[in-house]
Amino acid sequence: MTISRSKQIDLSVTPYYHCVNRCVRRAFLCGEDKLSGQSYEHRRGWIADKIKDLSETFAIDVAAYAVMSNHYHIVLRIDQERAESWSSIEVIERWNTFFTLPVLISRFLKGECNSSAELKVVDEIIEKWRIRLYDISWFMRLLNEFIARESNREDKVTGRFWEGRFKSQALLDEQALIACMAYVDLNPIRADMAKTPEQSDYTSIQERIQKAMRKQPCKLLPFQDKSSDKNAIIPFEHNAYLDLVDWSGRAILSNKRGSIPASTPPILFRLGIDEKDWINHIRYFERQFPTAAGNIDKLRQLAEQTSRRWIKGMGCAFSPASG
Repeated sequence: MTISRSKQIDLSVTPYYHCVNRCVRRAFLCGEDKLSGQSYEHRRGWIADKIKDLSETFAIDVAAYAVMSNHYHIVLRIDQERAESWSSIEVIERWNTFFTLPVLISRFLKGECNSSAELKVVDEIIEKWRIRLYDISWFMRLLNEFIARESNREDKVTGRFWEGRFKSQALLDEQALIACMAYVDLNPIRADMAKTPEQSDYTSIQERIQKAMRKQPCKLLPFQDKSSDKNAIIPFEHNAYLDLVDWSGRAILSNKRGSIPASTPPILFRLGIDEKDWINHIRYFERQFPTAAGNIDKLRQLAEQTSRRWIKGMGCAFSPASG
């Protein structure tokens, strides 16, 4: 049964969400079509650039992303507080980045709206735009419409490019967030599109590595450091996360199934995650947690809040973090 978007995305539950969208027909988002020999590799740049452009305008930050051959993954953080701090003029300017302003709003900017009735309508329009500017559905809509339009124009076809609405997965706690980010960052390696994280083009892990090597700026949601606001950033250390992804990629590709290297990153111990459970989670993350991921207590709480008896994933959920 299809779950309403309001139940899938609820800021009172979590600001973090993993979104996935796949192409319809035998369409290529990127990569090379082996039947026609045509390369679509440049489309990876389209979507990576558009993700960052949208993030700069919306009150939505990007924690991780990976662009694959016929789909993409993106982990987003909604910052409602930031959107609510914007002035009316800033909301209008941000909305105008994507859409033509209605006549009434243009008159308001020129100081030509004097009646209380007009100003009331202006306020209502601005508040509607403000809400949309921290709405994942609007973020994904603008991203997908842009890619579909450009791809269809290039392919000289019309019709749907995406198979349907995007899939969203609530990330209920730190364990789920880090597991999902690693799952996304390791997608190209698992698909044999790259051998190492630094070779994984158009992924957040490559972008973070390049930033660490001071080769390019990074527009992704930053990791925690001593001076950061702990409520506004990823609650892990940057280098610890890079070590974890590198270790996880090696473990997943091991010829001996279940064999774990001795140099387990300490971040797993701090989060109370068992090594083998971790590997299974980032191998089968979407399959194990179709709508929400987190420890068993968080999933039970979400089930109660959404009037459900069971949420798929409870049987293989994380244990609550200790400490």
